[in-house]
Amino acid sequence: MLASTPTPSAVTSGGGFDLFSTILWPLKWLVELILVSWHWLLTAMGMGPAEGITWVLSIVGLVVVVRAALIPLFVRQIKSQRKMMEIAPELRKIQDKYRGKKDQLSREAMSRETMALYKKHGTTPVSSCLPLLVQMPVFLALFYTLSDVSKHAKAGVGGVGALNAELTKQFYDAKLFGVAPLHTNMVDAINQGMTATVVILVILVVLMIASQFFTQLQIISKNLSPEAKTGQAYQMQKIMLYVLPFAFVFSGVFFPLGVVIYWFTSNLWTMAQQFIVIREMPTPGSDAAKQREERLARKGKALDSSGKVVPIEKYEAEQQRLFEAAEAAKAAAPKREQPMGKQRAKKQSQKKPGGDTGAPKSPDAPSKS
Repeated sequence: MLASTPTPSAVTSGGGFDLFSTILWPLKWLVELILVSWHWLLTAMGMGPAEGITWVLSIVGLVVVVRAALIPLFVRQIKSQRKMMEIAPELRKIQDKYRGKKDQLSREAMSRETMALYKKHGTTPVSSCLPLLVQMPVFLALFYTLSDVSKHAKAGVGGVGALNAELTKQFYDAKLFGVAPLHTNMVDAINQGMTATVVILVILVVLMIASQFFTQLQIISKNLSPEAKTGQAYQMQKIMLYVLPFAFVFSGVFFPLGVVIYWFTSNLWTMAQQFIVIREMPTPGSDAAKQREERLARKGKALDSSGKVVPIEKYEAEQQRLFEAAEAAKAAAPKREQPMGKQRAKKQSQKKPGGDTGAPKSPDAPSKS
């Protein structure tokens, strides 16, 4: 009887049923397809199939594909953040209204009013996290794909899709700078005495953390309006700015080198994307918005009421029209009458149309014909 060839799932799970790998199977299949497609393209250009640089560039290509696919979600994220900034004053009013009220009815009423406000403006706090939430499963799929390379290569099997046994062996043999295997993490490198690999991993993990920190710092320092800096969300952002690096310090030691390269490259994409958005589409009222207005003014340009860049002359003409329209509307508005006291009202009712001062009329006085 012929011995059956072990499957990737059986090798990974040790023969048992791995629920998490089963859930991630479609994404792992997609990750392998993109990696292998880039690897095929690069080898067709003459690069070595088992060289570290070939697989590193394949991982970079995976970042490009994933982040390009997320651009529509990123645009939605920016719009959602703008709307959250706009409704911040109304949201604070609701919070102030129920401040100090701990009963169930008050909490439910506050929740209903908050959700109604989100629905009215078509936004939710979760919308601003969509790119990260969507990217995390892809990141996990890559993590498990690269983590399984060692087991699959030793068992002589491939991955779940396009990463067949031959390509798996090539990836297993690939080394960055000829010394650091892409499937190795820092713990394994330390245990195996791979000093050069440890040094490379430490440098990349530090760069990964620094790029994550700088990206968040860009938003907090430049792209928030004064109103947004007074809410609880801003305080949470400041806390996360310093908490996340510590999380990556401890988790980064378990990331294979290929995953660290993916995350660092993705952070570089985020930094560039964020720089363009902050420079060209800053949050109204933020420091970045003021800096943009100053740059436009130096070029003889300004933003009109619709947010388009126009010559300064056109902007000034529009401002003049808006001023005149506001003055005309003010003049056409009904005059507000001063509240009248009882005594004054009584005197006014006693005045005559003919110019009478309002003195009481004597009953003996002859009437005018």
